[in-house]
Amino acid sequence: MSVTDRFDGIKGVISSDNRSRKELIEGILFSLPYLVIFGVFLLYPLVMGGYMSLFDWNAIDPTQSVFIGFENYQQLMNDSDFWNALRNTGYFTLLTVPSIVVVALSLALGVNRDIKGKGLLRAIFFSPYILTVSVTAVVWVDLYSTQYGMINHYLGMVMENPPQWLQTRLTAMPAIAMTTVWWLVGFSFVILLSARQSVPDYLYEAAKLDGAGTWRQFRDVTVPQIRHAIFFVVIINIIWAFQVYGQPYVMTSGGPGSTTETLVMYLYESAFAQRNFGYAAAIGYVLTGILVMVSIANYYLLGGDNE
Repeated sequence: MSVTDRFDGIKGVISSDNRSRKELIEGILFSLPYLVIFGVFLLYPLVMGGYMSLFDWNAIDPTQSVFIGFENYQQLMNDSDFWNALRNTGYFTLLTVPSIVVVALSLALGVNRDIKGKGLLRAIFFSPYILTVSVTAVVWVDLYSTQYGMINHYLGMVMENPPQWLQTRLTAMPAIAMTTVWWLVGFSFVILLSARQSVPDYLYEAAKLDGAGTWRQFRDVTVPQIRHAIFFVVIINIIWAFQVYGQPYVMTSGGPGSTTETLVMYLYESAFAQRNFGYAAAIGYVLTGILVMVSIANYYLLGGDNE
């Protein structure tokens, strides 16, 4: 190898190193805005919340906060109000998440068919999702009204005493859940419709040649092909359900009694009504732990690559 060839080789290595260094710097610069936002609004509050949960936190003068270790978490285990809020949140989750998934999947499969006006139907099904939680809750409070509500107006034609939806312990949480399903189903509908449209048609043609009917096509083709989309929809709706606050706050204020008080409502009350910020931080960390465990369980049940 001549001296010139060696020199050209060294120049190539140096040039490659310079390009790699330039790409690394550019990548860091492009990522920097996100990293700053992530650090300030996500990472710092996460760490700070864990730190506060170990103290009897003094919000006025944090330097006067008293370290108490895991006493806030021990207190949670014996707090009947916490367990009531956890049960209510779990009940709300069971009412809403399966309903949203089933309704969204049914709508997605129906709209995916070759029918007239399906573009308009997509817009109609998605439109409630663009409303704010306060608007949604106020509208449904009027619909549930025992005096002038549309729901009881029509129920009164077929039954003598329609339910007092938001005033009765038995029906308050299902009423809030029904409102939530109507409000949030549009997001899951769009995700599942997109997933269904990405399934190749030749898979259904092959299934038909094998004699598969509508149910077998759904079970053996549609569900396996959109399984990851279903997993995403389940996880995101569980997270939303465990963080529910606006609907019960506006519609029932946690009542009647405390039958619709959720974990986030109890967290808010502990922090801003009782000024017990360390205890509220502990509730938040327990809620985070529950969501992590549920997400992991759902991953192995629905999202794992069990091909």
